[in-house]
Amino acid sequence: MSILSLVAKHVVNLVPYASARRLFKTSEQGAAKPVWLNANEAPTGKQYTLDTSLYNRYPDCQPDAVIAGYARYTGLNKEQVLVSRGADEGIELLIRGFCEAGKDNILICPPTYGMYAISARTFDIGVIEIPLINDFQLDVDQVIAQLDNVKMVFICAPNNPTGTLPARADIEAVIAAAKDRALVVIDEAYVEFAQETALGWLEHEHVVVLRTLSKAFGLAGLRCGFTLAHPTIIETLLKVIAPYPLAAPVADIAAQALSFGGLAAMRAQVNQILANQKAMLTQLTTLGDIELVGAQHGNFILFRTAYKDGLMAHLVEHKVFIRDQSKQPQLENCLRISTGTQEENAKLLSLIEQFYTTQGSTRA
Repeated sequence: MSILSLVAKHVVNLVPYASARRLFKTSEQGAAKPVWLNANEAPTGKQYTLDTSLYNRYPDCQPDAVIAGYARYTGLNKEQVLVSRGADEGIELLIRGFCEAGKDNILICPPTYGMYAISARTFDIGVIEIPLINDFQLDVDQVIAQLDNVKMVFICAPNNPTGTLPARADIEAVIAAAKDRALVVIDEAYVEFAQETALGWLEHEHVVVLRTLSKAFGLAGLRCGFTLAHPTIIETLLKVIAPYPLAAPVADIAAQALSFGGLAAMRAQVNQILANQKAMLTQLTTLGDIELVGAQHGNFILFRTAYKDGLMAHLVEHKVFIRDQSKQPQLENCLRISTGTQEENAKLLSLIEQFYTTQGSTRA
């Protein structure tokens, strides 16, 4: 008997999420320093201090310094905040806490972040897809039409990978229609770059907001995210979360990042990233056949080129890594660039210009 015969039926044909580090491992890059522009990470980090005197003890399930810090940052009560191993775990907790395997569905609006669907299918939960329309906006009528068939609706705002913001009136319409029918989960991983938030909608008991320290805070390696919701939802998630979801060093660093000094450093970095992104946009649109796609409300740029495969190969050859998004619906021949430092962006742009010069594809 093959060991595969013991695998859960709904897992056999699952395709894992192709994360940036699955595609390009840091351990395999050799002596040359790579330029990582494929995971929407912050381009620089900072130093933190650790007190290891209590690391012989298990950490608190919900470290008060972290919960209080994020509550203060968002203006919420501590009872509305749950911390987890990245916002990805928040997605899984919501699915585990509110969906029944083999029975329930979630709704997503592609092209969008891939982990909503993968997390659902991992737990044998169905996925209903209502594609974005009209410059990557919500198809509100179709979303509302499916509310009786789903337990939750995932809305990414700003949306990854298109960088667009759903119209607030559209989100409000979905929230109003979903009352007593489904949860509306708004993923704000990139909110600090957009300066437009869904926090005000938390007055509705069925609205959930996901946040992270991975992007604007420059702590992707920490794996620390937040679920913001009505206390009843938070209490439900605490029933299904692991006993010790946050390692003690993670909690220590997260608390420092959420201090007044940490928040000031985060805001300064966001301003620098946006300035670098604006400068890169100006030059990028003069190269080859590059066409911008979506908007730039995150720390990344999505563009289309008929030379997608060749350009990717050229960049990989020179150890500059960006992200191929062309398998997503409506994103044929699309690549995504995370905004790096001025030096990283300059190297990328130089290589792109070099590529198009060799292809003989230049703008008139």
